[in-house]
Amino acid sequence: MTAKAQKFKAEEIFGIKSSSEFRELALKAFYLQAAECIPYREYLENLDCDPCKVTSVEEIPFLPVAIFKTKKVITGRGAVEKFFKSSSTTGMTPSVHPVTDLSLYDQSLSLGFRLRYGDPSGYAIVALLPSYLERGDSSLVYMTEQLMKESGRAENGFYLYNHSELYDKLTDLRNRNIRSILIGVSFALVDFALKYKMDFPELIVMETGGMKNSSRELSREEIHRIISEGFGVKRVHSEYGMAELLSQAYSCGDGLFTTPPWMKVAIRDLNNPFKLLPYGKRGGINIIDLANINSCCFIETGDLGVKTAGNYFEVSGRIKQSELRGCNLLLE
Repeated sequence: MTAKAQKFKAEEIFGIKSSSEFRELALKAFYLQAAECIPYREYLENLDCDPCKVTSVEEIPFLPVAIFKTKKVITGRGAVEKFFKSSSTTGMTPSVHPVTDLSLYDQSLSLGFRLRYGDPSGYAIVALLPSYLERGDSSLVYMTEQLMKESGRAENGFYLYNHSELYDKLTDLRNRNIRSILIGVSFALVDFALKYKMDFPELIVMETGGMKNSSRELSREEIHRIISEGFGVKRVHSEYGMAELLSQAYSCGDGLFTTPPWMKVAIRDLNNPFKLLPYGKRGGINIIDLANINSCCFIETGDLGVKTAGNYFEVSGRIKQSELRGCNLLLE
């Protein structure tokens, strides 16, 4: 461990109140993980990056998310409590995120949700997660289970392909004026909305992505239009998360995501992944998630997006191979 590397507690992560506190903790996380996360340390060595010479957050290299497919990304020596695996198309290798402290995920989820929506106990939570629910290693299913536990309502429940039962449940919730959230992957919500029409304007419909599991190629605008018309809601909410992260970002229907104080987004140049772009420029999404203190906090995702003022960001799709030009180091 370098002289700069030091551990810190969860209270520091979730107690961040300012950008200066975030930047200070992000640098502490970098020095720690540069020393104790072997895949990240090897990546930095391949870049000829000397951690001791990194003095600002802007200089921190982000670990390509693809490395989670081939390396065990862990900081320290903690025992793994759970492995989260990404969804993947047939024949593709999933990413695996070894989580050594599930309490960090639980705290991040609970606090992040409350910042955006309030106490989960104020909602009935139902979920349409067919392909994810059939797996035992989905962070999305774990997330939803935790929210249901905090909600504590008898009306909560998961649904696979039993759309008629879900329709009856939502109708009952509407008729009883119960505040409700429906969490679902995009393709399942679209399938439901095309089969059933209902008028439940008070319902919060939260899509979590997932069209890659479907044969259809639809834009986010088209997905939201179908869902909006099918459920009778004015806006479709969204959750942005992934197996490699322990925190989530939320959008309340305008396509703009916000992050909790311990999570920040930056946009990188597709021609040069080590160059960060200013507001309004489209590029690859980089994420700093300090809840990832036991794996890697600095993730270079495969998503395209734009950052706007106020730490809002939009997600515009996945990066295609044809868009990768110049020096793009995906070291496996």
